[in-house]
Amino acid sequence: MEIKIQCPAKINLTLKIINKREDGFHNLESIMQTISLYDYLTISAEPDEKFDLQLSGTSLEIPYNEKNLVHKAAVLFIERTNLSPHRIKIFIEKNIPVAAGLAGGSTNAAGTLYGLNKLFNEPLTRTELHELCAQLGSDLNFCLEGGRQMTKGRGEILEPLEFEEFQLSLIKPENLGISAKEAYTKYSEKETTGREKFVNDLEWAVIDTYQELQTIKELYPRSIMSGSGSTYYIINGEFETMKGYWIKNNLTSVPFGVKEV
Repeated sequence: MEIKIQCPAKINLTLKIINKREDGFHNLESIMQTISLYDYLTISAEPDEKFDLQLSGTSLEIPYNEKNLVHKAAVLFIERTNLSPHRIKIFIEKNIPVAAGLAGGSTNAAGTLYGLNKLFNEPLTRTELHELCAQLGSDLNFCLEGGRQMTKGRGEILEPLEFEEFQLSLIKPENLGISAKEAYTKYSEKETTGREKFVNDLEWAVIDTYQELQTIKELYPRSIMSGSGSTYYIINGEFETMKGYWIKNNLTSVPFGVKEV
């Protein structure tokens, strides 16, 4: 058995931090949108005497072991469904930059849950898939559905919004990745002065730390950081080639999340 899953990246059209929760996470309100930049998963499964889960892929920047969110998603699916022993192989074709604020890891994990559920004839309902998504991370619920959504809480509460098609471009410093943990730590350490000037509260939190981000903002004042960074996007515009920066022009918004192709 084999299935191929398309996993779109996302951008945050807005991101406002409401407050810090007792569990250490933050309550957010963010409008998210999936875009036409995709990773692809090839998932195969064959009956075996015992479970064997193997990850591989095209990127040298991610681990292919239990530290990968794809591995965690697969294990969670196996445990939840009481699956009989299988040899499961997942190949990750990586096109979405790592630690970029584009939900590359989250969309892969959501795609893993969706793909395994399809491969094994849907033992879980959509609601049950969302329950697993919420256990694994803040962006997975959105990545499962895609389109344009207002996300609340940690990101697990979704309110669908009317889809609008638009063109956009991305830029990211090649050697700069910002983890969500780092971005939220910097947010907690800063005074709130000046935050209202930014569409994304996390951009306000990290931009003073990194000259590369300041350079993007100076050259392209309309650009907005996605998620915890370090990717910026511009709607209805393009970025010119810059040494040391990864650029992807002429992308579009898309009305879907992870899906079979």
